[in-house]
Amino acid sequence: MSFNPHVTVACLVEKDGRFLLVREMIDGCEQLNQPAGHLEANETLEEAAKRETLEETGWRIELTGVVGIDLYTAPANGITYVRTTFIANAVTHLPELPLDQGIIGPIWLDRDEIASRRELLRSPMVLQIVDDYLAGRRFPLEVAGRRG
Repeated sequence: MSFNPHVTVACLVEKDGRFLLVREMIDGCEQLNQPAGHLEANETLEEAAKRETLEETGWRIELTGVVGIDLYTAPANGITYVRTTFIANAVTHLPELPLDQGIIGPIWLDRDEIASRRELLRSPMVLQIVDDYLAGRRFPLEVAGRRG
């Protein structure tokens, strides 16, 4: 049996004590997630994080660090994801930009508001990453590697 983890990126964007999340429809149900998605061919992790955040929220961001590189196996499908979560500052909002299919739109929530919506979170990683960040888990951008 082969093991083929999916390489994904996400962004934790904080502004005034609130975190940028994405409201999205998955199998007919609304879910919340950090802006996130898969790495595409010929792009760096940093490029993927910026692209996914723009496509899902309409926000241009500046990456400042990394919260972590984590593994998550989704119980629904058994797929293992290798997720690099970047820390970013919100720079410019482009509300006229069309968002990815299935995206309802961005929402800013504080930590307690996120926790109160636990049943809507796409995975437990959404709240865990916020808690890791608030606990001071931060690494320089260089831990995400360079294009080889």
